[in-house]
Amino acid sequence: MQLCFWRKIFVSITIFLFAGSIWATYSPSALAYENPDLLPATVTPVVDLAKTLPDPQENKLVQELEQFETDTGWKLRVLTQYDRTPGRAVINYWGLDDKSILLVADSRGGNILSFSVGDAVYEFLPRTFWIELQTRFGNLYFVREQGEDQAILQALDSVKGCLLKGGCNVVPGLPREQWILTLITSAIGGVICGFAAQPRDSKQVFAWQWALIFSPLWGILFIAFGIGPVVTRTSDWLPLVRNISAFLIGVLVAYLTPIFSGSAPNAKS
Repeated sequence: MQLCFWRKIFVSITIFLFAGSIWATYSPSALAYENPDLLPATVTPVVDLAKTLPDPQENKLVQELEQFETDTGWKLRVLTQYDRTPGRAVINYWGLDDKSILLVADSRGGNILSFSVGDAVYEFLPRTFWIELQTRFGNLYFVREQGEDQAILQALDSVKGCLLKGGCNVVPGLPREQWILTLITSAIGGVICGFAAQPRDSKQVFAWQWALIFSPLWGILFIAFGIGPVVTRTSDWLPLVRNISAFLIGVLVAYLTPIFSGSAPNAKS
């Protein structure tokens, strides 16, 4: 019985080591991680392995990126891939350095865009800029409506525009979905302010003390989330006016709710 037990242990260890050796020596992505054979012989700022860009569009983009590099010194590069990738081979191929920005478009993930940015770029475009840029243009909804090519082109236009004017903290432009969110937060902030300002007795017209107490809450909703994203992303006055109007309407409706419901503040005894 004891010999049989140790034999089973030995067989189990042997099988485990054999399976581990196979796993350790087998790497399905090893060849794909750095494959310079996928890169064209002639150096070009756009390598469209996934065939995302039509030829006329690709040729125009190549000319624009080359001219932009000549004028500004910033090196913008585009790589589209799907099944296979050259991986780290693009570093030597393009000579990527601190003033380089690499946009990678890969439709296999939930967000098709990713960026590799040189250290010198962060002085002008912070990390939060790249996160917002990726989520705005690389999300599936934008790609479904506009197409992968527009996700690439509009993201590059935002980067070039910000570099030309000396940097940006946020991505310029106010998408409709983002503006609607700011409108909603402005209205909610107004409702909170209106409820807080309701008079607590018959001698009081406006409870400014309570409105002041709740100001951190409605102030964050209205100013930080309702006004801030608008004024930092667009100079158009119409979204700003609409958000301020939504806040004032929210204040008025919430403040007048006791009148509409037929109730009145209690008088002090």
